[in-house]
Amino acid sequence: MLTLLKLLKDGRFHSGQALGAALGISRSAVWKQLQHLEADLGLSVHKVRGRGYQLAKPLLLLDSTEICAKGLHEWPVHIFDSIDSTNAEALRFIERGGAAPFLVLAERQVAGRGRRGRKWVSPFAENLYHSLVLRIDGGMRQLEGLSLVVGLAVMHVLRDMGVAGAGLKWPNDVLVGKKKIAGILLELVGDPADVCHVVLGVGINVNMQSTDEVDQQWTSMCLEAGRNFDRNELVARLGARLQQYLELHHASGFAAIQPEWEQYHLWQGRAVSLIAGVNKIDGIVLGVDHQGALRLKVDGVEKNFSGGELSLRLRDDS
Repeated sequence: MLTLLKLLKDGRFHSGQALGAALGISRSAVWKQLQHLEADLGLSVHKVRGRGYQLAKPLLLLDSTEICAKGLHEWPVHIFDSIDSTNAEALRFIERGGAAPFLVLAERQVAGRGRRGRKWVSPFAENLYHSLVLRIDGGMRQLEGLSLVVGLAVMHVLRDMGVAGAGLKWPNDVLVGKKKIAGILLELVGDPADVCHVVLGVGINVNMQSTDEVDQQWTSMCLEAGRNFDRNELVARLGARLQQYLELHHASGFAAIQPEWEQYHLWQGRAVSLIAGVNKIDGIVLGVDHQGALRLKVDGVEKNFSGGELSLRLRDDS
């Protein structure tokens, strides 16, 4: 089926006879595969008598050679057509003894996930599903504020590529206004006090224009800029930015990056509610500390909060 897709990806008409000859199958078998493309991958195929079959829009698929040609040479790249999630595959690779660093990408995720177990909608060949694995030697300091550092790198790449309104929301989101365009999910295996591996999961809405599956306000690079984007270029640019910020973080810690992160925090100074399970804490955002924890003014007193199960919401009176 994916071989057929690669024949159709140019967006031009291809006759059933020519497709069958290229694949070594009958025209009726081509027709069945086209039905599977539409049903399984959510792609729209135009069928015109006398002309053949054409994808509703051309597809530019992820390609490790293209990514390398566009400047990403730091890490081996593993690309999957369809997978449960890139973070899950990255963790399996670590379990099998795979050597870090390496990068896992996918055209589609069938069980993509965000923070706190939320579903991450992952249509085929539209967005970026990206997991970078790093080996961490020497303890917890190298993990302080790391998700915030990744978010800053993602935000700068989006701005560089034309999404001028991209900004940050503590702890792991990139927004345009109130709409989510990207999210970060970090997962850790091993001993954080000694040697461990961290998976830097990044999901970016790139060319997605519609979906009924997202339960919050969202946008995409395409919707914001009015054009489609080359995801291979996006991967290469993100790799360069991540390399830059990871080196700075490794050398100087999050404290060296904290002022810049706060500069781009969209909710700086805003009235918010911090949700922790069934508990809610109201306060004013003061910023983040040198470890990346949220600084809130609560009843006139500054308090710091960190943890993977926390969620931040704007208050109605903000």
